[in-house]
Amino acid sequence: MAKKNKIKTHKATAKRFKLTGTGKIMRTRIGKSHLRRNKPQRLKNMFAKYVEVTNEGAKKRVRRLAPYLSKS
Repeated sequence: MAKKNKIKTHKATAKRFKLTGTGKIMRTRIGKSHLRRNKPQRLKNMFAKYVEVTNEGAKKRVRRLAPYLSKS
């Protein structure tokens, strides 16, 4: 019987996305890393929350790149 190859996880994708208990793929917002001094407090508070990935093509790509994406 032929061995199946292991699928390698795309590490950058695994770091950027997380999976919820119900199976939704969540992502962080853009503009979070630097130049935050000039942004309003309301916007800075929004950066703490995760946003659901709604685009079907993007969901499919994330699942392909990170097949073992876990809840972390």
